[in-house]
Amino acid sequence: MQTKISKGVQTLVANAQPEFVKRRQVGILGGNFNPVHQTHLILADQVGRLLGLDQVYLMPEFLPPHVDEKPTIASEHRLAMLQLAVADNPLLAIEPIELQRKGKSYTYETMKELRQLHPDTDFYFIIGGDMVAYLPKWYKVDELMQLVQFVGVRRPGYPEVSDYPLMWVDVPLMDLSSTMIRQKVAQGCSIRYFVPEAVRAYIEEKGLYVDE
Repeated sequence: MQTKISKGVQTLVANAQPEFVKRRQVGILGGNFNPVHQTHLILADQVGRLLGLDQVYLMPEFLPPHVDEKPTIASEHRLAMLQLAVADNPLLAIEPIELQRKGKSYTYETMKELRQLHPDTDFYFIIGGDMVAYLPKWYKVDELMQLVQFVGVRRPGYPEVSDYPLMWVDVPLMDLSSTMIRQKVAQGCSIRYFVPEAVRAYIEEKGLYVDE
């Protein structure tokens, strides 16, 4: 309580209480998405709903940070397919920051920038259980752990053991991979139901992966 004096009149004024602002809870699913397929979408959607997140961003990398760089198609095609894939789901969105920055995509640098851009947001970085064992090799992983909460998706045959604090979730997954889909396209096989119909039509229209 504060005292305010105006023209000899003393008035008690209540201190303004700081207004509680709810922090946004946002998931991040990174990848090459070459192309995006149904397992990516199931993973992002289910983790978002299980954890009660406000949104889950699919974040395509520009260049993978691995020493053995894998060839990929132009980023505009991968981005266009992602936009088509999430168009009917308000829970999912695209985070193009790594495509805009170009160069190798190091998760630490990306999340450091996202935290600066969105100080009101808590980020949950989603990885498959098969990737957990590789965390010690990630660039500045200890510093990265201070920026995000990692979420591990359980995978059969992979132990739930890590030196890092992870949240574990169960999500029903199909055994799909972008590599398999590209190979099927190159072999002239159907990829219907492996990817959203709009993505399948885009791949066909643009003639992607026929020379895989």
